[in-house]
Amino acid sequence: MTLLSCFAHNPRKSHWTAIKDVLAYIKGTLNYGITYKADVKLNPSGYINSDFAGCKDTGHSTEGNIFIVVGGPVSWESKKQETVALSMVETKYMGFLRATTQVLWISKYFTEIRLPTLKPIIVHVDDNGSISHSLNDKNHCRTKHIDVQYHFIKDQVKCGNITF
Repeated sequence: MTLLSCFAHNPRKSHWTAIKDVLAYIKGTLNYGITYKADVKLNPSGYINSDFAGCKDTGHSTEGNIFIVVGGPVSWESKKQETVALSMVETKYMGFLRATTQVLWISKYFTEIRLPTLKPIIVHVDDNGSISHSLNDKNHCRTKHIDVQYHFIKDQVKCGNITF
């Protein structure tokens, strides 16, 4: 829907068709719901994914994450990345950064409302190269093009707040 809103000022027939498809999908899923289970452990877990240069118009990548607690989602997002990534590792790393900040927010929130969580919070990722970069300082020389803020993830892994 976000992509379609880019064409709101000058929609074509293909855009109207896509909007109708989205609305038909929403209408067909009105009775779906989110289920939270009482017998499942409270520990949050997350899933993240991103594509490399998925937007044909701008070259930007898209990333998404979802965090689940007691069997149901509590936080999710899907967003086009703000800058163009130079490699798949950088794309994944940008997704890791957003997920890491979500993990810290969820962890802090649970602490504030006095709910115990096990650390580290596990985040499921489908890219071994990026995982090894987040766990291994030896690879830093090969990722100098990745901005310093993304190395914040390494600090959080070392502190035991998150694991991939």
